[in-house]
Amino acid sequence: MEKRYSQFRDKVAFITGATSGIGEATALAFARSGAKVVVSGVQQDEGERVVRQIHDEGGDAIFVNLDVTKQADIDNMMTEILKAYGRLDFAYNNAGIEGETAATAECSEENWHRVIDINLTGVWRCMKAEIPLMLASGGGAIVNCSSVAGVMGFAGSGPYVASKHGVIGLTKSAALEYAPHNIRINAVCPGVIATPMVDRVTHHNEAAIQQLSSMAPLGRMGTAQEIADAVLWLCSDEAGFAVGHPLVLDGGWTVG
Repeated sequence: MEKRYSQFRDKVAFITGATSGIGEATALAFARSGAKVVVSGVQQDEGERVVRQIHDEGGDAIFVNLDVTKQADIDNMMTEILKAYGRLDFAYNNAGIEGETAATAECSEENWHRVIDINLTGVWRCMKAEIPLMLASGGGAIVNCSSVAGVMGFAGSGPYVASKHGVIGLTKSAALEYAPHNIRINAVCPGVIATPMVDRVTHHNEAAIQQLSSMAPLGRMGTAQEIADAVLWLCSDEAGFAVGHPLVLDGGWTVG
């Protein structure tokens, strides 16, 4: 098994939304660098599949079912982390949904609350639980998943855009609070990444896929592995001076 960051050996990494896409790629990347991995999400079969792959590659991982809108699930998650590994060093708060597309005046209150609850409040709930565990271990690193929608607007996606802007604001505030305690908190802001979420948006329509791909100067979508690589870097000693930073990974889409 590849060990890209030997410093991760025997450390513990927790990933939300780790049953597919970017979360899955990040869980595998942590495991391949020697970390013990806590895979979480609402799709148990898929989560157990990811854990099996890690085990097959010689890694150490567990799956715990987690709905980030349920405080009881988060409390149980932290209990399971301590029971299995006794500490927490890294967290990637990745769970999120795109929500329904609608103009602001047509957006339902149900859709608004659901997107905000998962994408923003879910990150806050997780950090509230993760930070005390990291303080007890002497420090750590947290990466929150924002989006290019956290740095620009998109018509028809008000709740999603608001949630991802909120993740950046929350990341910056928490980073200031906990940097003196050896916990670095940053965010990644992916552009269009080839994931199941994009598949849902495009419905596998080739014209829609090409249109999204052409928006980036690189002329392609990003890969889940490219985002996972950035998450691991932000958690590594090599990023030891990165605090409160929203790292945009979009193939140049937001440059112009």
